[in-house]
Amino acid sequence: MQYTVRVKPGSRRGPLVETLDDELVVHVKERAVDGAANDGVVRVLADHFGVAPRDVTILRGHTARIKRVEVDE
Repeated sequence: MQYTVRVKPGSRRGPLVETLDDELVVHVKERAVDGAANDGVVRVLADHFGVAPRDVTILRGHTARIKRVEVDE
């Protein structure tokens, strides 16, 4: 299943997943430096959906706050 994800890096609220309209908002504590926020997003989404981190793939938006993510359930 594919999702549009809006990432909030460096958030004090993280790790947290919120659902807004047709997208997910993911708050992660990691900053957007050297891919740390992307790693945090993968871990948080894997935990949220109850899958292994290897089942979460960032398809588009590796350097953007809005990403397209696929979760193999």
